Amino acid sequence: MSIAQTTTTSFRVELLQAVHNFGPTSPNTFKIALYTAAASLDATTTVYTTSNEVTGTGYTAGGNTLVIGTSPTSGNNTASIPTAYISFNNSSWTSATFTARAALIYNATQGNKTVAVLDFGSDKTVSNDTFQIVFPTADANSAIVRIS
Repeated sequence: MSIAQTTTTSFRVELLQAVHNFGPTSPNTFKIALYTAAASLDATTTVYTTSNEVTGTGYTAGGNTLVIGTSPTSGNNTASIPTAYISFNNSSWTSATFTARAALIYNATQGNKTVAVLDFGSDKTVSNDTFQIVFPTADANSAIVRIS
């Protein structure tokens, strides 16, 4: 199987169709699910799947609900290219015991349509501890979702 970090192609198209609402007024509910190394997640992933999703203590299928930490905003990146971006607050699973290789951000409000695949680069294991996803700085260069 393969995992490739990317925003999904369907997400890019759905942005132009006004499917996803990250705005401050009635935003959609976005979630993050965790996956094993056996998962197949890449730009062609269109919806949340339970196939090869993590199982274990402290993890519930479907993952965690994300909180939008930075509403849609804009700025120039280091190449002086105007960039729009949003970011989420960090997400964690407490008293957890499992191994994860990747995560999938998806829009639970809009039929579980995907936003992005996160590849951890290797298996990350937690044993009766807190497993945390730390999102990058919310700016035009690093935010988890950027449009330039």
